Amino acid sequence: MELRQDSYVALNDGHKMPVIGFGTYAPQPVDKNLAENGVKVALEVGYRHIDCAFIYGNEVEVGRAINEKISDGTVKREDIFYTGKLWSSFHAPERVRPALEKSLKDLQLDYIDLFIIHSPIEVKVSYLGKESRKKNRTKYHISSSTKLSNSKEECKDAGLVRSIGVSNFNKSQLELILNNPELKYKPVCNQVTYPILLIPGGVCFSDIELQTFCIDSQI
Repeated sequence: MELRQDSYVALNDGHKMPVIGFGTYAPQPVDKNLAENGVKVALEVGYRHIDCAFIYGNEVEVGRAINEKISDGTVKREDIFYTGKLWSSFHAPERVRPALEKSLKDLQLDYIDLFIIHSPIEVKVSYLGKESRKKNRTKYHISSSTKLSNSKEECKDAGLVRSIGVSNFNKSQLELILNNPELKYKPVCNQVTYPILLIPGGVCFSDIELQTFCIDSQI
């Protein structure tokens, strides 16, 4: 693919995702306003894919930047491809839509272009009392991917998201979703950290099997 500013990839649901994206994650000590300023500059210089997440803690600032650039005529909403992520503490089916609606409210957007499950690992926090936060217990386990996927499909049917996908899933976890007899919408993507390993004589990717599986599955 010849990489241009307007290069995109066609997703399996018919929507188009810009290849070049602007990520908004920053470590906790970083001023959240920097994300707002960064997104403004990104949109001004031509970025059209903005990637954010609930856990980044800056959806309000990112949304404010997007809306300001829409208001001043720099972009139209339909020009922007916004990726948001469902955090691990909201995997229970009854918590998916409220979490999405909270993000939409913070972003001041009517819909998200791509809504992905941030991680296959669900986090459950048991609060044991107000006397000490140190006594709170965090439990980790693999989510029921089929129920979670079905809940996200309902958000798509409601018009709150246009495409749905996953992040940090391995082949086995993807197969659980794809083999779900009630599957209505196949994930359009699996967003992963994909380091290029430099080796003598060339480069190699870290997980060719996963890449091949996704391509063969039109993900």
